[in-house]
Amino acid sequence: MSPAGCPHVSGFKVDNWKQNLRVIYQCFVWSGSAETRKRKAKSCICHMCGAHLNRLHSCLYCVFFACFAKKHIHEHAKSKRHNLAIDLLYGGIYCFVCQDYIYDKDMEQIAKEEQRKAWKMQDLVLSMNYHLKCVGEKYSTWEPTKRELELLRHNPKRRRITSNCTIGLRGLINLGNTCFMNCIVQALTHTPLLRDFFLSDRHKCEMQSNSCLVCEMSQLFQEFYSGHRSPHIPFRLLHLVWTHARHLAGYEQQDAHEFLIAALDVLHRHCKDDNGKKANNPNHCNCIIDQIFTGGLQSDVTCQVCHGVSTTIDPFWDISLDLPGSSTPFWPLSPGGDGSALNGESHTTGATTLTDCLRRFTRPEHLGSSAKIKCSGCHSYQESTKQLTMKKLPIVACFHLKRFEHSAKLRRKITTYVSFPLELDMTPFMASSKESRMNGQYQQTVDPFNNDNKYSLFAVVNHQGTLESGHYTTFIRQHKDQWFKCDDAIITKASIKDVLDSEGYLLFYHKQFLEYE
Repeated sequence: MSPAGCPHVSGFKVDNWKQNLRVIYQCFVWSGSAETRKRKAKSCICHMCGAHLNRLHSCLYCVFFACFAKKHIHEHAKSKRHNLAIDLLYGGIYCFVCQDYIYDKDMEQIAKEEQRKAWKMQDLVLSMNYHLKCVGEKYSTWEPTKRELELLRHNPKRRRITSNCTIGLRGLINLGNTCFMNCIVQALTHTPLLRDFFLSDRHKCEMQSNSCLVCEMSQLFQEFYSGHRSPHIPFRLLHLVWTHARHLAGYEQQDAHEFLIAALDVLHRHCKDDNGKKANNPNHCNCIIDQIFTGGLQSDVTCQVCHGVSTTIDPFWDISLDLPGSSTPFWPLSPGGDGSALNGESHTTGATTLTDCLRRFTRPEHLGSSAKIKCSGCHSYQESTKQLTMKKLPIVACFHLKRFEHSAKLRRKITTYVSFPLELDMTPFMASSKESRMNGQYQQTVDPFNNDNKYSLFAVVNHQGTLESGHYTTFIRQHKDQWFKCDDAIITKASIKDVLDSEGYLLFYHKQFLEYE
């Protein structure tokens, strides 16, 4: 190889040559993410003999794969007059005119940049997978290969993963009454499957990069899991929120729950089915937001005359629960199995429990004479009862405790303490449980082998202060039984007692077991 470099490189450096070179390095040489590794495994075969081995090279002009040892890539270069190819194993660039591997400063810089990205991605996903195991979730979406473990083990400059690893813990600067945004960002960045999605670089943007909230969230995840400890300044995220959710624009204090729903809505609209699946139902979306947060709420309206049942199922991202102390009557609860005992809660202290709130949410409600519906069985307007149950549970269940009461006569905050568990079983509130009870088949017993509806707490958003002047903070779970309090830019260690004794405004639970299609 000449010290002056190869004179034939200039013929390759035409329109989009950097982009083309980056794609080859990303997808077929370094392969930092699980998706690119799969793509490489399926695509990297000789287009002449079909072999995987024999030192495959890729033509830089037309991405043609062929063997180097059998000189199939040489035949292609001669027939097409494509003089440059890249070694898919080591990343070196070969010139068929010079008959040697060449050096070019610009190409070398791109190769090193993409290699650093790939190594960083491997570190991030390894760290993420370690977190999933420490957190106690009973699933894992990715396993490191032996080669990747060897890279970590033998390179002392790579990030070390330890049991007290703090990667992912990072404060957020308050930009002026933006604690409502910061607390939700902390909860979302510590949602395991959402973290998996963004750190695997699976978003395929179809918008301008400066207006896509998903692109900004992807960058935010990279910032959180980069290992930097200094607080992050989320000014671009705030700008995009103001752009796409104008009712949240301005420096007034906003509601964290309202921000959560607005953020999920914008992310849902910007995702555009990133997983590539096309839903048969045009009203159903397969984007990562719907996969994680969307559940199905079943509403059964029963005619009091003929007992005919009209059923509808609506999607939901969160469940809003009434509290004692509000203007809406809370007690008595519906009769039936005591779900609080199932979830390890008790009434010895007289405190209202999350299970109490869920039992009230799913109890039959008499609609009254002023809200008669036209029964399809009676063909006339009749009084009826309405009952809500869970038809489909989301991967992440978010419970919104309705602490802010707004009415024509009253605006106040409800400070009633609600006890919530670390582990929650949603079985008593499923539509299938209701059907079993109606058929006389349901028994309120704990089935140790039925884990489909069990959840673990991983984030709690709290509000301190009054309705007019308050502040939001978040408890997040970093490892199993290790909790931290996020108060804007300040991150401090917290105990489980601190979490469970907190007032609670938004409760985030993650499914303990996942089923894969």
